[in-house]
Amino acid sequence: MDYSRHPISMAKPLSILFVTSEIYPFIKTSEFADLCYAHCLGVREIGHDIRAMMPKYGYISERKNRIHEINRLRDIPIPVGKEEYPATVKSSSINNPRVKVQSYITTNSNYLDVNKGIEADITTGVTFPNNDERFIFFSRTVLETCLLLGWFPDIIHCVGWQTALIPAYLRTRYPQEFKKTKIVMSISDFNEQGVFPLKSLLKTGLTEDAMEKGKYKNKMNFLRIGMAYADKVNTLSPNYAKELLANKEFKDNWLPLLNKKPLAGIGHGIDLLHWNPKTDVNFRTKYDAKDMDNKDAAREALQKLSGLAVDSGKIVAALIGPLTEDRGADAFIESIPELVELGVQVIIATDLPTSLRKSADAMMKKHSHDVHVRVGYDEEYLHQLIAGATILMKPSRHEVSGQFQRIAMAYGTVPVVRNVGGIAEGLVDVDDAKGAGNAYIMKKTEAAEIVKTVKRVQKSHTSHEAWSKIVAKAMSTQVGWSASAIEYDEFYRSLVKETK
Repeated sequence: MDYSRHPISMAKPLSILFVTSEIYPFIKTSEFADLCYAHCLGVREIGHDIRAMMPKYGYISERKNRIHEINRLRDIPIPVGKEEYPATVKSSSINNPRVKVQSYITTNSNYLDVNKGIEADITTGVTFPNNDERFIFFSRTVLETCLLLGWFPDIIHCVGWQTALIPAYLRTRYPQEFKKTKIVMSISDFNEQGVFPLKSLLKTGLTEDAMEKGKYKNKMNFLRIGMAYADKVNTLSPNYAKELLANKEFKDNWLPLLNKKPLAGIGHGIDLLHWNPKTDVNFRTKYDAKDMDNKDAAREALQKLSGLAVDSGKIVAALIGPLTEDRGADAFIESIPELVELGVQVIIATDLPTSLRKSADAMMKKHSHDVHVRVGYDEEYLHQLIAGATILMKPSRHEVSGQFQRIAMAYGTVPVVRNVGGIAEGLVDVDDAKGAGNAYIMKKTEAAEIVKTVKRVQKSHTSHEAWSKIVAKAMSTQVGWSASAIEYDEFYRSLVKETK
């Protein structure tokens, strides 16, 4: 989309600081990092001065990511409880061929660089015991960075519980400095609230009033503090906002925090310069909707790369993401023997080892030519997997927005999803009789339902003509960031216009 001709590019640009626990290319443990990446580039492309900020964890390479020092942001003393620890905030950027987004990266030896992971160790999957202190520390570095730079953005957009103390620090410690700054708090996942023992509140250095707002069910709750002090609260998809508003606990105990302001739900798209099968630098077998010949070659390359039997007649089903019950991984693993019997190959790619890994590995051992499990995927493999797979599996019990189902459609890989959260937004269930649909939508997360749905896929797949139509519909679905850009432009601008 050419934003230069769009009316949103004519208005005065806003300054926005986007704060998150992860963002591609610095780190990606899930599709959430892709969502944040697309968001920042999309908002920059419509003309706003958006900058990103995140922590630097132990396995992020400063050299590879061109992270360099800023003289005035060295050794900033940051209090956590009764102690002070130094933070050095460094600079880098997020780019695509059209735009660049300035990025600030908080570094620190004892809280961040020492840990190889966001909340849990990437090798063992064990949660870090001091996550409360780690994200208290990071949150305080965000506002100190603004103060030292003399930059007071129109909006600070905080995403996820890890950033949820920032609104309280801003409003209680620096009310004058940031008096013109508005705060957006995004609920990245209501199931992840940042819950710690009550004594963690004493480490925050917040006022008594702010600490009182952070108490919930006799625990400290990061997300609750963020929602209490934000000017606007949103979710990352319209459907997830509806789910929350239908949730009794949220409606009774959390919605009042919004002071009668509506909960906004705004969808997301993908960056089509990074995710494009015609120009993707991660594999040789380029293709697009007009010339799909190399999609088969991409499947063959994937089968070889993953140690699977090379077979042009087999459907390759990919599950990408957390190996958890929330994402339906247990039901999917349970379905594997029947899927293999149907002649389907399975690839599981996940970021962290979990309790389900043993079951997944056992399936790979038993069906070595048809099942591959990879823990800790890299970007190149991820692109090859999405390009080479026939279908992308998302049998989630709970998921907020997702991003891989949108990416999959751009690559002609048909989503098979549960209708939950925002993952089915923009998807239409396949109806072979009517020649309609761009995805297969399940009503429940059970092994039997997964097998039943894959049988539907198989039936369509046996007809080259029928399958080509479904793939064409998927690839023609609008999954780019342009629609989100317009919505976020209106969302941000309406917030800045609101009277104090």
